[in-house]
Parts: sequence; structure tokens; C-alpha cells
Amino acid sequence: MLTPRGLKGKQYRITGNSYPRLGRPSRRGRKVAVAVGGVLALGLVSVGGVQLYGVFTGKDNHAAAQACATPSGKPLAAPEGSASPAAAGSPAAGGPAAAARNTAVPQPAAVTVNVLNATGKSGLAAHTADELRKRGFQVGTVGNAPSALDKKVPGTAQVLSGPGGLGAATLLVSQVASATSSEDARTDGSVDFVIGDAFTALADPTQAAAALAELTKPSPSPEPGHC
Repeated sequence: MLTPRGLKGKQYRITGNSYPRLGRPSRRGRKVAVAVGGVLALGLVSVGGVQLYGVFTGKDNHAAAQACATPSGKPLAAPEGSASPAAAGSPAAGGPAAAARNTAVPQPAAVTVNVLNATGKSGLAAHTADELRKRGFQVGTVGNAPSALDKKVPGTAQVLSGPGGLGAATLLVSQVASATSSEDARTDGSVDFVIGDAFTALADPTQAAAALAELTKPSPSPEPGHC
């Protein structure tokens, strides 16, 4: 035991009957922390329960699909003053019955192709028609393109079909590199092959097969929650 300076060799004592008491620290802060922790735990349990309910009932996936359909999650409406092709062609609308859409790709022998030349090069339609016959296509009309398309197809070719010839149009598009397709109002399954200014020749059969495989490749399904 150390002796304070100046009291060396002297005795001293502590007098009085009061001693400092150390009280326990307040437990109020601990209670507040426990209460906050309990509220957070309950919140996490509630959120987890809602998410699990959505997973097992499929409501979350349905909502995500609706949100991916349109930015507002609502079906797209037709512009004012216009009618859909099906409505315009229905008997109730006074028009002919709408042709059924057919996107299945047929064999060449089941496709009737009208070969039309929209360029200034003579004989191009006849030569191309012969090449298509060699590939198994049925050839219909061979001649010059109508005035609406004459000298107005800058690419290699433009393929025209109605709703019933969409699959046949896909098959024709694969026969020419960089060809484009459009849909018109015809009700049969025929296809117009309109030769454009950039056309030189049909793609070789190997390239045509590869192009058809790429055109008919199914699109990957989006992941849940992604559009």
C-alpha cells in the first residue's frame, strides 16, 4: 500500500459511516434495443411470408407477365378510329371473313410463288423462277412487278404474303440473303417474291437451310421478374 507524500510514518483513518454506493446502470436503453429488434424481426417475417405466398400462388409471376406486356401493365388498345384486321374482316363488320394466320413453315412443294421483277434487268424473273422450281417450289405468275413496287425495292428481295402464308413467306425469305417480308390482305396462301435492285442470286442450299434454322429458332423465355 502506498503512503501519500507528507504522511510517511504516520497513521490515518477514514471516519464517518457514509460510503459511496455504485448503483446498477439504467436498463432503459437495453429495453429500447430489445423492442426495436423485435419490431424488425416481425417485419422480416411478414415480408418473407408475403413473398412465399406469391411464389406458391403464382401471383408474382402473373404480375410480372402483365408488367412485361406493356409499360403500364394494361393491354394495348387500338388507335381511335381504327379497327383490328379481324374485326374489319368479320361478317359483323360487313367485310369478308378474316384469313387464319398460319406461321407453320411448309415444304417447298406446298408453296406457290409469284416471281416479280422490280428491277430494270430483263429476264431476271424467269431465271429466278427456274431456280425456285429446282428447289421444289410451285411457281405461279412470272413477270414484272406492279407499279407500286417497280423500281422501289432497294434491297435483295421483298416477300409478300397474307395471314395464311406467313410460314411460306419465312421459307422464301431464307432463300435470299437480307430479304424482307411484309403482310398484305390476300386470303390465300400464295407468296409474292419481288426481286429488288441488290439481288444477284439465290443463296446456296446450305446457306438457305442455316438461315431457315435461325428464322425459326424459338425465342428464349424471360426470367421471372425480367422482360
